[in-house]
Amino acid sequence: MATRPQNGPPEIRNRKAFHDYQIGEKLEAGIALQGNEVKAIRAGKAQLRDAFVRIQKGEAYLYHAHIDEYAFDTSGQHLPRRPRKLLLHAREIRRLREAVQSGGRTIVPLRLYFRRGRVKVEIAVVAGKKQHDKREAMKRKTALREAEREVARYTKRGG
Repeated sequence: MATRPQNGPPEIRNRKAFHDYQIGEKLEAGIALQGNEVKAIRAGKAQLRDAFVRIQKGEAYLYHAHIDEYAFDTSGQHLPRRPRKLLLHAREIRRLREAVQSGGRTIVPLRLYFRRGRVKVEIAVVAGKKQHDKREAMKRKTALREAEREVARYTKRGG
């Protein structure tokens, strides 16, 4: 889902990750993109729902991130789900690899956003939630929403 902070470029979020995983250590990474991909992201035409990060030969790659074709691109060279290299320091890659190798965890992107004109990806080391954890989180979220609704109704009445 794309959200626009203060009329700037959109921020693409992976809402499913927050539902399916327990978020651990977060990290900001650059991403190697083609020019038409940057324009498509700026237009909000990307999604991270099924995306994940894999470390191969000492480099991190983002897989299954879908970036639509830019509407005005005439090159015809666009592959929406191609693997994209993440730009990280060697020590960051080493730390991520160790976290994943310790077992039961993976790396997923949480959001795509612009910082000083460059596309950045926020990635996190995550562990899968069990079904009962998901239900518990939904109950808490529902209870919080209902409480906020009651407070708003109470203050609106002037009481």
